[in-house]
Amino acid sequence: MAEIRALISDFGGVLTTPLMGSFAAFQDHSGISTEALGRAMQAIADRDRAHPLFELETGHLTEAEFLTRVAAALEPELGHVPEMHGFKEIYFEALQPNEPMIELMGEIKATGIRMALLTNNVREWEPLWRSMLPVDELFELVVDSAFVGVRKPDPPIYELTIDRLGGGIAAGECLFVDDVAVNVEAARELGINAVHFRDNDQAIAEIRAELGI
Repeated sequence: MAEIRALISDFGGVLTTPLMGSFAAFQDHSGISTEALGRAMQAIADRDRAHPLFELETGHLTEAEFLTRVAAALEPELGHVPEMHGFKEIYFEALQPNEPMIELMGEIKATGIRMALLTNNVREWEPLWRSMLPVDELFELVVDSAFVGVRKPDPPIYELTIDRLGGGIAAGECLFVDDVAVNVEAARELGINAVHFRDNDQAIAEIRAELGI
């Protein structure tokens, strides 16, 4: 195996607490279950032939447009159009930094390994998620799906990230860390080494083993 020259980390669910905790907080606050949200988004996807979450994460929908569409799609199930515009605040209030992984990122950077952050995210959320950890101190490169118009697990976003790292880095010289299995599988299909984050103990041990630190 080639020497690892770059680490590419996901944000939500790897450098933060699990995302399901934030969805659960919204459920508790609004009374709208995560299952109902899923059904509403699938109904929009079936109608528009484009999943609204994917459209949001690639910058093709604004946050306001996304929430308006989801609220309307929830009306048949709930009997009314719910208030969705506090979603962001509730979501981020429940999301916390994952300190052991953040500390590991700093340790890895200190070894001289190149550091990139690759996130499926929302344009309007950038100030909120960036304020949660020292992004620019840890990562020389940030690739945010909402600003590049493509999202994981689509191959072009991995290729774009490696290209932007520069320095002649090849896929096989990168280690990718993500909590979503399909994103990890897509990276491996491109020849990128990958760790599927399940919990801190497992992921930190695997990352250390891959990097030899």
